[in-house]
Amino acid sequence: MATDVPPPVPESLQCPVCFRDFTPETINTHLDVCLLDSSATSSPSAAAEGGSPPVKKARTGAEPVNASAPSSSSSSSCCSGTQSSVFPLFQTNKGKLSIQTDRTGVLTSQLSPVRAVSKGVNQTEAGSGSAGHMEALQSHRPASNSETLKKTGADLPPRTLLTFDKPLAEILRPNTLEEYFGQSKVVGQQTLIRSLLDSQEIPSLILWGPPGCGKTTLAHIIASSSKKRGTARFVTLSATSSSTAEVREVIKQAQNELRLCRRKTVLFIDEIHRFNKSQQDTFLPHVECGTVTLIGATTENPSFQVNAALLSRCRVLVLEKLSVEAMGSILNRAVATLGIRVWRRGPLDPDGQVRTNGHEPNIYIEQKALDTIAYLCDGDARTGLNSLQLAVQAQMNSTRPDVLTRDSSSQEIVVTEQHVKEGLQRSHILYDKAGEEHYNCISALHKSMRGSHENASLYWLGRMLEGGEDPLYVARRLVRFASEDVGLADPAALPQAVSAFQACHFIGMPECEVILAQCVVYLARAPKSVEIYKAYSNVKACLRNHKGPLPPVPLHLRNAPTRLMKQLGYGKDYKYNPAFRNPVEQEYLPKELQETDFFTWSPSDP
Repeated sequence: MATDVPPPVPESLQCPVCFRDFTPETINTHLDVCLLDSSATSSPSAAAEGGSPPVKKARTGAEPVNASAPSSSSSSSCCSGTQSSVFPLFQTNKGKLSIQTDRTGVLTSQLSPVRAVSKGVNQTEAGSGSAGHMEALQSHRPASNSETLKKTGADLPPRTLLTFDKPLAEILRPNTLEEYFGQSKVVGQQTLIRSLLDSQEIPSLILWGPPGCGKTTLAHIIASSSKKRGTARFVTLSATSSSTAEVREVIKQAQNELRLCRRKTVLFIDEIHRFNKSQQDTFLPHVECGTVTLIGATTENPSFQVNAALLSRCRVLVLEKLSVEAMGSILNRAVATLGIRVWRRGPLDPDGQVRTNGHEPNIYIEQKALDTIAYLCDGDARTGLNSLQLAVQAQMNSTRPDVLTRDSSSQEIVVTEQHVKEGLQRSHILYDKAGEEHYNCISALHKSMRGSHENASLYWLGRMLEGGEDPLYVARRLVRFASEDVGLADPAALPQAVSAFQACHFIGMPECEVILAQCVVYLARAPKSVEIYKAYSNVKACLRNHKGPLPPVPLHLRNAPTRLMKQLGYGKDYKYNPAFRNPVEQEYLPKELQETDFFTWSPSDP
């Protein structure tokens, strides 16, 4: 018969919050009280009232935490994560994942409010505690260049603003839609997207546009608005350097944020077309259920580069190349921020209020130089701002130090149009494919070939190609020239031009430049005839100048596929030319135009 075994002596259990030992019978009661006490003492209000958490038992190899230490030190230790007990579920792999939540480079793992649950508070308490923890972290993080620029404003001299460790386009990146120029069709006052952004109902977006049109800037404006209102968390990744594992880690954090803090995550993927099909499929279920709001930026056509399933879950915003007017507004904002004065009327009549910069020289820029940047940057705001920065820095560095030392207050630096062109590529000096020079050069090429001047034709072709012109545009103009100016004088000219266009399409620049040169010389040397061009022009003039309704098609020229049409006389008395040995005498023009010769006809004829 078995004897009763005495119960084992109760072992002590350690509280996961205060690390003190308790018996199994009292541990549950203690946890209820300890969790509430730790939540109250960890709040900023409790710290202000003088409450202090109990002394924690240090882990192995760690120093005990002093309960009487200042709240700032405990806050810093919480931020660093060395003394707080974080559950493994919420720990992130900092060694592999470095995601910038904003342009200051603060890691998402440092800003994640999930650490507020490390002391065992429930979900409601975690949401309220994490908000205060986020504000404390953001107040202690270092200010970025853009924030420094906002705080100091016009107090900093231009030399300081232009010597930041970031390009000017990054420093002056706008944070509000009021400073966002050139895309009024997409985010204007009366657009649907603008109303959604104002109400913080951000849909998943695909931003498609050329480089420098404002795709990344628009994403950062959405991020800035979300941070101010605290409605969403913003994470930035680049498809050129991020892996699928990093994307999954971000999605895991987004799930925790949504479940614990009821806060959405906006995930910005730059160059999203660089992700392959399987990588893009990673987003599908999470975008579908709303775990993340995806904003993708691409310079390629999303119809071909983005999965159809992902594309159906996002709204595509087509951003256009910035106009010259928009570029002018962007450059004027940059000049005003940097404290640079503009010369509009003459070298001795600076426009704008004079500003003293201490030992810094006065900096001026010609209005014509700003106009040149606006035209030559080809709608790329990044190129325009960085070109302005380069031109000003070059002039500041070229100023003689001895002159500045003797009389820095009277020293003036003037940035001219020539300085701006020197800062750009040489192709921009030779040719402006977005401005008047574009039409001037193509007109000169066309007229040189028409005049059979092969050397001039080659010269203007070189001006265009070396200036960055699209070779297919030139090839299309040559196809037109082959019919308009050569015509029937050399019927082989048109096949020659079409072959040149196809070859340029196959191999591209710079190999196709010789093909275009061959076609240009062939057309310049070919005999010229404009009789086809003139005859068809006369036909158009005849149709436009005709009074009253146009004459009907003669009955014998009409087709008669049905019995009714035959009964009405369609096709009656038509003479089928191949059935006759001799030429057939019959009329093919309406009665009103019979015996009209459009090769000799003029619009003044009745």
